[in-house]
Amino acid sequence: MAFTYPKLALLSIAIFISIFPETSISVDLERGFLQCFSSGLGNSNSTAEVMLTHNSSSYASLLQSSIRNLRFLDSSVPKPTLIVTPRDIFHIQAAITCSVKQGLQVRIRSGGHDYEGLSYVSDVPFLIIDLTNLRSISIDIKDESAWVQAGATLGELYYAIANTSNVFGFPAGSCPTVGVGGHLSGGGFGTTFRKYGLAADNNFVGEELFWAIRGGGGSSFGMITSWKIKLVPVPPIVTIFNVPKTLDQNAIDLFQKWQTIAHKLPGELFLHSVMGVTTNSSSIIGGKTVLVSFTGLYLGTAEKLLPLMQNNFAEEETVF
Repeated sequence: MAFTYPKLALLSIAIFISIFPETSISVDLERGFLQCFSSGLGNSNSTAEVMLTHNSSSYASLLQSSIRNLRFLDSSVPKPTLIVTPRDIFHIQAAITCSVKQGLQVRIRSGGHDYEGLSYVSDVPFLIIDLTNLRSISIDIKDESAWVQAGATLGELYYAIANTSNVFGFPAGSCPTVGVGGHLSGGGFGTTFRKYGLAADNNFVGEELFWAIRGGGGSSFGMITSWKIKLVPVPPIVTIFNVPKTLDQNAIDLFQKWQTIAHKLPGELFLHSVMGVTTNSSSIIGGKTVLVSFTGLYLGTAEKLLPLMQNNFAEEETVF
């Protein structure tokens, strides 16, 4: 039995769709979204500037740029149908409106530092609104405040503050590549929280109306494009330190002591411990031993810190 060319072509298309149904669906979603987005903005050039599809040359590099958990780089991990890189609020409004119409789930990425992949992975068709273009920072020392867009990183924020003043800071995390948007909307734990609280405690968002985005998980309720934050006073000189101790260097006793007194130390002192493994030629267990690192930040000079540490850890015969 012979097939005519039209029938053979139709059969080939049917086989392709049956084998790669997700590809066909993805193409339809992409086309529908692009049409909706372009008509909403009324400017096709604007669409091309902020929209990345699978065929865009920079799609893969942008998607992978802030992935910290390497398992999500695997080819089997679902990828977004589109990546939108808005330059203003109108792009964001259009992206959300069109994603609802096309049945696309929205993932919002500020710095992309979440190790669970919540800002760039989904098990249903989705798009990413990547805030990489929204990262302006405006410092007002007189008002002791700053406006920062959600796509900026903590490192960029700290740098902007430091370039303006050496006696103000902002109580947030220690990793410079964390995005401001996700950090503040998730609470924002940092090394000065004992003195000034979390990052979310130091912004001017209405406490009554917007409680849900002050640590409750901002992307569950809405999209925050910028924050007005409160700057806090810091001394011109601060002290940081790291004291690593192994088991044969009294690490266990120090760790127990830390658990007992850490919460009683002055608010100016942040002291935490991290456990790990290190090599040790004298160890009988594979040449390795437990390492406990005591890392801290003190809002003051080393001359003031040393007596404080020695008084609290004196019986452990350890020099901090």
